[in-house]
Amino acid sequence: MNHHAPGITGLILAGGRGTRMGGTDKGLQNFHGLPLAMQTLMRLQVQSLPLQEVMINANRNPADYALTGLKVIADTDFADMGPLSGFLSGLQHCDTEWLVTVPCDSPFFPLDLVEKLAATAAQSKALIVMAQAEEPTPDGHQAWHLQPVFCLMHRQLASSLHTHMQSGGFKITEWAK
Repeated sequence: MNHHAPGITGLILAGGRGTRMGGTDKGLQNFHGLPLAMQTLMRLQVQSLPLQEVMINANRNPADYALTGLKVIADTDFADMGPLSGFLSGLQHCDTEWLVTVPCDSPFFPLDLVEKLAATAAQSKALIVMAQAEEPTPDGHQAWHLQPVFCLMHRQLASSLHTHMQSGGFKITEWAK
């Protein structure tokens, strides 16, 4: 298939401070011979539902991220407030109806992620959908948990997100409710 999903832009989230990694820019860390952000881009490029455009949200090292060939956008409003800052920047720069986000440090997300998120949004008529993954629980069972940075959202949510962040909200799931 060589057509593009009408109205979906991809956004690689690489805007974090990397505090859990000692301030390291995660997207630029080498993984199997390439920076993680490039590995993530390659995964987005082979989605079963291709995207119209892909951008990268980065607040540090923009010249390095520009080597991917992508449009690099930095957080403008509410910088350093986590993934929601990247969501808002993406929505503000998105020229399509929908924006799908993926983190720069998870290069093995499903090849049909965008297709499944889009199908769920269409079926439920939702303006936002998030991926889930089955994970082990402390008692050894499996349970489904939201993976909110793997998200498809309609661009009309930009003002709602801005208002949420202006009031001090910074959790994706709180805003999504």
